[in-house]
Amino acid sequence: MDNPIESLTFEDALKELERIVGRLESGEATLDESIQLYERGDRLRQRCAERLDAAQARIEAIRLDAEGKPTQTRPFAAA
Repeated sequence: MDNPIESLTFEDALKELERIVGRLESGEATLDESIQLYERGDRLRQRCAERLDAAQARIEAIRLDAEGKPTQTRPFAAA
């Protein structure tokens, strides 16, 4: 749990965030531990959001013409 957040992959950050949420929801953590978990969880959430934003910026939807050939690209718009 003490890995630098910046070095975590999206998947690893998400897994750790899920573990933290589970620990917080269990109610078994002390107040001080809960605060530390919450703070790390918030940083992990921010890291995941940044990684998703970066991925979305790189995704392009390809438009095809009648022959199935790409005619242009446009930025991906998440629904």
